[in-house]
Amino acid sequence: MISTLRSEREALDAAILVLERLALTQRRRRGRPPAWLQVRREERSEPERGSKRTRKMSEETKKKMAEAQRKRWAAYRKEKHS
Repeated sequence: MISTLRSEREALDAAILVLERLALTQRRRRGRPPAWLQVRREERSEPERGSKRTRKMSEETKKKMAEAQRKRWAAYRKEKHS
């Protein structure tokens, strides 16, 4: 009995997934999306605003970038005063 219920649940999940894909692939609508569609979008694994992962640079890379920027500024100042 439990295995039957689990298989039915999997079938329903698959059907829901197909319906969501159909709703998302239709042409763009104007205005606010329906509430049921908005809930599904929130459930996706997209990061929230402000929680975007940042790239981490090594100290060596930071030093190289800083030195390159110093050279660019020095060249700019030299050109400006010449």
